[in-house]
Amino acid sequence: MGLGGVSIWQLLIVLAIVILIFGTKRLKSLGGDVGGAIKSFKTAMNEDEKKAEPETLEKKEADANFSEMKDKEKQE
Repeated sequence: MGLGGVSIWQLLIVLAIVILIFGTKRLKSLGGDVGGAIKSFKTAMNEDEKKAEPETLEKKEADANFSEMKDKEKQE
């Protein structure tokens, strides 16, 4: 038993049929397209994280300044 009740032989037969129908060139280009899409998605996610970092740092600094001001007011 393989994945979800599908044996390895059934998967190999399906793979062979797909290769016969589409051919290796078309499958290779499809794999490259999928890989490129995943790479661009990861790049976009990393760019969003880099943009979010300065905002969170500014927010932390503002919160720290606000708490310092409150502490000074309490001391007076």
